Amino acid sequence: MSAEEIRLHLVPVRQKDAKAFVAEWHRHHKPPAGAVFTVGAADQGGVLRAVAIVGRPVARHYDDGQTLEVTRTATDGVRNANSLLYGAAWRAAKALGYARLITYTQEGESGVSLRAAGWTVLAQRRPRPGWNCASRPRTAQGTENVARTLWGAPPGDAT
Repeated sequence: MSAEEIRLHLVPVRQKDAKAFVAEWHRHHKPPAGAVFTVGAADQGGVLRAVAIVGRPVARHYDDGQTLEVTRTATDGVRNANSLLYGAAWRAAKALGYARLITYTQEGESGVSLRAAGWTVLAQRRPRPGWNCASRPRTAQGTENVARTLWGAPPGDAT
């Protein structure tokens, strides 16, 4: 079966399994510490092909009780999985009563999956040297000094 012929459907996935999938397949991040919910995409044979992890926003400014953040998505390379997951994450967040869902892409990532799911660019963020400071030491993650784009799920009805 070619990549174009793979049909995906949404599946529940436990947080620990989603994190294990991210650890195996994500290009530049480790799994996040926590999650509010997770969702997966499986092929017709029931094989998990992609996951999304949704949690509280990383930036304090957005952690207002009404906003969630897609903190990770990961796929094994199957086409259209991220678009499916971004749409599902927004529908689930709205069903739970949240008013806003955000995520970030790094410089060099096109955002095509987000656009396909109806998301829009909210802001461009300049590169940061990292989060390490004397009062709160942090280990470098390898993603420092990379510009980011902030995206928001479509307003109104869930996609």
